[in-house]
Amino acid sequence: MTGITVFETVAAMREAVAGWHAAGEKVALVPTMGALHEGHIALVSEGQRHAKRVIVTIFVNPTQFAPHEDFKKYPRTFDDDCAKLVAAGADAVFFPSVEEMYPAGFATRVLLLGPAAVGLEDRFRPTHFEGVATVCCKLFTQSRADCAIFGEKDYQQLKVVTRMAADLDLGIRIIPLATIREADGLAMSSRNRYLSNEHRALAPLLQRVMQDLAARIRNRDDLFKAVADAQNEIITAGFELDYLEARHAETLAPVASLADGPIRLILAARIGGTRLLDNIAV
Repeated sequence: MTGITVFETVAAMREAVAGWHAAGEKVALVPTMGALHEGHIALVSEGQRHAKRVIVTIFVNPTQFAPHEDFKKYPRTFDDDCAKLVAAGADAVFFPSVEEMYPAGFATRVLLLGPAAVGLEDRFRPTHFEGVATVCCKLFTQSRADCAIFGEKDYQQLKVVTRMAADLDLGIRIIPLATIREADGLAMSSRNRYLSNEHRALAPLLQRVMQDLAARIRNRDDLFKAVADAQNEIITAGFELDYLEARHAETLAPVASLADGPIRLILAARIGGTRLLDNIAV
């Protein structure tokens, strides 16, 4: 017993949503891969601000993982997740099987350009956003929800999904929520549990370096030198830096100065075996 309504099929979810809509109730969707933390619960709370009913999806989506990535070891904590959702007042969980989402003969993908092809995550995970966009497109049409809530921590993903929903006229509003952080500034993530004690103590340095970099950019320091200095500080501290870049906050195009803004600093770095993502506005 999970203590919350669990839909395992699209048909069951659609039947419930049709009933809620017939009663004049709006529905919010919170897509997740489970292993829920306070950041996810904040997404549920945000959904409750915009809709009477909130459905949380829990599906570890295989199409967004490359062969060398952590699909099999990605944490799966369904019972604990459901307990957290009961406490948060969510209305239901959509918990489909891989076969429900990708039945035999499935042969369609969402082709992406725009914010999905700007040389950030797409440079290191070239098939990732195709998998994200495909599963999100399915979840949006499967649920027929009125809105979907996404955190800003995965900033490029947020921009990709927002662009896709608009371009494909999916009839769903994408609502962003500011990154939820630990007390020391580390962005909450399901992958933080992989950090050793030593690496966990070091991880907040990423946020501090980005804040210092944002201050330099606001002070109109040379942007390229400021970014290079921040990159060097992160590498010197022991991280393997995939990228730290200043990008246009909407298009994710490269920028040369504060005048090209609004600017978003976007980062991906590894420590030990854990890859951390973060971003902040300038």
